[in-house]
Amino acid sequence: MKLYFTLFCCLMLTLAACKKEEKACQISPEVQNIPLNLKIERLETGLFEAENEEEIGEFLESYPGFTQKYLQEDLYPSREALIQSLAKTKSDTLIQELYTETQNQFEDLEEIEKSLENAFKHISYYYPDFEVPKVYTFVSGFTSDLYLDQEMIVIGLDYFLPAEHRFQPPEIPRYIAERYTQEHLVPMIITALSARFIESNLKENTLLAEMIFYGKAYHFAKAMLPCTPERLIIGYSEKEVEACYANEAFIWTHLIENEAIYETNAFEIRKYTGEAPATDIISPDAPGRVGRWMGWNIVDDYRFNNDISLTELMKEKDSQKIFTQSGYKPRQ
Repeated sequence: MKLYFTLFCCLMLTLAACKKEEKACQISPEVQNIPLNLKIERLETGLFEAENEEEIGEFLESYPGFTQKYLQEDLYPSREALIQSLAKTKSDTLIQELYTETQNQFEDLEEIEKSLENAFKHISYYYPDFEVPKVYTFVSGFTSDLYLDQEMIVIGLDYFLPAEHRFQPPEIPRYIAERYTQEHLVPMIITALSARFIESNLKENTLLAEMIFYGKAYHFAKAMLPCTPERLIIGYSEKEVEACYANEAFIWTHLIENEAIYETNAFEIRKYTGEAPATDIISPDAPGRVGRWMGWNIVDDYRFNNDISLTELMKEKDSQKIFTQSGYKPRQ
């Protein structure tokens, strides 16, 4: 059955009650009082203000982790070779323009800092052993959007210039680049961080297992960013979110009637969860990655219908159990 999403029907006007509840945002005192003061360090400034190779070398010495992991020093024959490469890069006219544009656009990082700080407080609340990583910004010349490991996060500011800006990442399709914005930045970071806490059974290779994995990632991000709209967590437009809810029953019918949730062919699975302008296998009007969105709904229902904690949810490896015990049914 070919399903067409109704993007502009009047039914959408009644869907607000069906969406993941966007309550008036209040952060609990227990989370607010966690002692954490985040300060983002702007490493692009340190590099571009270095006046000579000696000062570039001093910059690298000051940030050994960044130098080793992000700049991948081991790929160069020597430290001197890396310094010379950076000196050449920063003298490039286009890179200098890109640096200037990022400084103008991101003159103040206070809003990003506060949002990340609140997210890290929430993570620390659920996971007291969580070690807050250092957060840096950089101008990568469109070579790296985000880098994350246990010790640091590096934000490639050039990737998050406005969608209408003349500088755009050349290798990213437009439908993806449209969500590389400042308001999507922190949700992207926290969703990526979720992988550190999600436990899964690597032997499960079904579409359902992948849906549940992404569902847990989005559920985690929403829990850490309770004030952030659903559309920013998953990277949909408001109309795409509304269309998904309007057609939730049709999506689910397709998945069940075609036994798609038990598909194990990676190519077929990608049709439902992979990056694409649309989930064509369901409808050319369905937004891409709609299988991930459906997995999010199943995970939400599993947690709240079974009254389990976030940490218990993240530890549960059995995707079939999550699905079976979720009691999930499409909203009418």
